[in-house]
Amino acid sequence: MSAFRALILRDLRLSFRAGGEALTLVLFFVMVGVIVPFAIGPDRPQLMRLAPGIVWIAAFLSMLLGLDRLFRTDDDDGSLTLMRHSVLPLEAVVAAKLIAHWLVTAIPLIIATPILALLLSMRADQWGLTVLALACGTPALTAFGGIGAAVTVGLRRGGLIAPVLILPLVIPVMIFGVGSTDALVGGSAVLLLFAFSLVACVVAPFAAALALRAAGE
Repeated sequence: MSAFRALILRDLRLSFRAGGEALTLVLFFVMVGVIVPFAIGPDRPQLMRLAPGIVWIAAFLSMLLGLDRLFRTDDDDGSLTLMRHSVLPLEAVVAAKLIAHWLVTAIPLIIATPILALLLSMRADQWGLTVLALACGTPALTAFGGIGAAVTVGLRRGGLIAPVLILPLVIPVMIFGVGSTDALVGGSAVLLLFAFSLVACVVAPFAAALALRAAGE
């Protein structure tokens, strides 16, 4: 357990040492919220209806920005080879890296949602349900992103291919996430979203570890 925790702390330190990654994600997240109202126009009721979908699209695109560095940096410097032979199973290594990635990418976006709520004229209850849905759904986005990053780790342009691979997987997450703000089906959508994330988080370390082993052969 100490090795697992040390690996999470290592990835967090490397992310903060590189500097600017979380800030870049938040700025991109907010920029989407700034640009979309100009495209839609001054129709405030329509903007309120579309706001949850805009937030989810902004969150998904923002989390894609750091996806390519999830395994590629360790693969380039040889750390991934050492991790394959560490005391931790490769599945546990992947799980630790996914947790660190979620902390670096998803938590800042959730904290920044009040800014988008103001820009998109969201109601307080609508914003609260959106934050709850993001907390329940972003682990699934991270898990699927980890699978895509592992599959493309050995490819030169893997950062361009991974989003295409994971897009069919994240569509249900987006549907349940946006549906969570509906007064009629909101509670069921949040439960389905949470269940979806649980399944994704259980399956992703094994699928990503299998892809990494195949890439290392």
